[in-house]
Amino acid sequence: MNPHDLLWGLRPEHLAANAPDWAQQVLLAGQPVVVRRALVAAGRVAVGVRGAQRSQRWAAELPVACVQRRCRPEQLRVAGEAKLPALQALQAVAPLLEATGLGWGPTGGVGYQLATGVAVLHGDSDLDLVVRTHARWSRSRAQALFQALAALSCRVDLQLETPQGAVALGDWAGTARRVLLKRHEGACLVEDPWACAEVPA
Repeated sequence: MNPHDLLWGLRPEHLAANAPDWAQQVLLAGQPVVVRRALVAAGRVAVGVRGAQRSQRWAAELPVACVQRRCRPEQLRVAGEAKLPALQALQAVAPLLEATGLGWGPTGGVGYQLATGVAVLHGDSDLDLVVRTHARWSRSRAQALFQALAALSCRVDLQLETPQGAVALGDWAGTARRVLLKRHEGACLVEDPWACAEVPA
């Protein structure tokens, strides 16, 4: 299981006793949860429950044995009828990302809506994307992609997934020597997100 994958199978009884009612209702409705970055015991996966409001997010753990279905971002590249800016942006960016030859796909609200049919997007929704980059990207390559995305019809937040974690495209396209790398163990500052040698703060 990778971060941003959507999983079905979490049940209300898997939630902590203090879980909010809305989280239980989401699971009772048969909606998926999203894989998040965190260290958990063997045989379990860290997930997050997504509610109708942006503030409604709840961390949980899903026993791997209970996973009924998995949907990866790479399976959600087709936007269908794209009336909203975020979906229009997905259609526009698809040829550009396909040309990289890398695995990629939408995450966040766009990925959730495409996977479930639940209307969570609105006119101001961002387009969240992940690109699987097993080999190091140069900063100049990141800058070129960042500039191309800036011309789209909505804000795009793209994460470069490396073997060590994930770095924001905007950070790697910037000028700072150190960038924030998100890992299961927690975030850290690194000079090379593909090498993952932590830099003392």
